[in-house]
Amino acid sequence: MKATAISLGGLRAAFRHEEAFRQEVLVLLIVIPTGLWLGNTGAERALLIGSWVLVIVVELVNSAIESVVDRIGLEHNELAGRAKDLGSAAVFCAIMLAIAVWVVVLATP
Repeated sequence: MKATAISLGGLRAAFRHEEAFRQEVLVLLIVIPTGLWLGNTGAERALLIGSWVLVIVVELVNSAIESVVDRIGLEHNELAGRAKDLGSAAVFCAIMLAIAVWVVVLATP
C-alpha cells in the first residue's frame, strides 16, 4: 500500500512539474480509445496502447534523471549535460518506436 501511494505521488509530481509528461498523457488519452478502436485483436490493441505507455515510462525515468542532475548543481557540467541528453534521446527513441508500431500494425492487412 505504501509503495502504491509513493508511486501515485510520483505520477502527481510528474504531472505537476513536467510539461512533456502532461503532453504525453494528453496523447495517451487519445491513443487509448483510438488503439481500442483500430486494433483488430487483443495483441494489436496491446501493441498500439502499450507502445505509448512505454513513452510515458521512459519520460518518467528521464524526468528522474533530470531531477537528480539538477539537484547536484545547475552550473554547466559536461557529464550532467550528457546525462540529460541521453535521457532525452531515450524518450525520442520510445516515441519513434511507438510511431513504428502504429505504422506497422495499421499498415498490415
